[in-house]
Amino acid sequence: MAGKRRLRTRKRHPAVELNITAFMNLMVVLVPFLLMTAVFTHMSILELNLPGLDEAKNTPNKPSFELRVTIRKDALILSDNKGGLIKRIPNTPKGPDYARLTETLKLVKSRFPDKTNATILAEKDTPYDTLVQVMDAVRMYPVMMDGELVPAELFPDIAIGDAPRRR
Repeated sequence: MAGKRRLRTRKRHPAVELNITAFMNLMVVLVPFLLMTAVFTHMSILELNLPGLDEAKNTPNKPSFELRVTIRKDALILSDNKGGLIKRIPNTPKGPDYARLTETLKLVKSRFPDKTNATILAEKDTPYDTLVQVMDAVRMYPVMMDGELVPAELFPDIAIGDAPRRR
């Protein structure tokens, strides 16, 4: 018996077909559901036109009207480079009063219809959302025209800077 060895032979199993019908049914249901519930992000880019060095040298001695919106922790301050303070808009309990800012800017635009530039000055710890909301309020406001809300232009050419420290 010592001389006899059993050779083990492997039994060959026939190839099994994969049944992917259940998986395909899942994909048919899942893919449209995911596409319908997906949130597609929209990115908006706002061009900021800042003056270059050549423009700073070529400016006349008499400065023209410059609108400035300063974002403080307790208020939004509208001012210009000639007469100083235009309006101080205190914050509401919910935050900055963007509606009053827009209304005030409409009055300024009616006095200076050719002006398209404004400077937004923000304090160091200003939240990003506040800065964006102020930029939107300065750029345009909604107008009802033919039953639709259409954006009307205020001051679309925006420059951003740091607000001066309080004295």
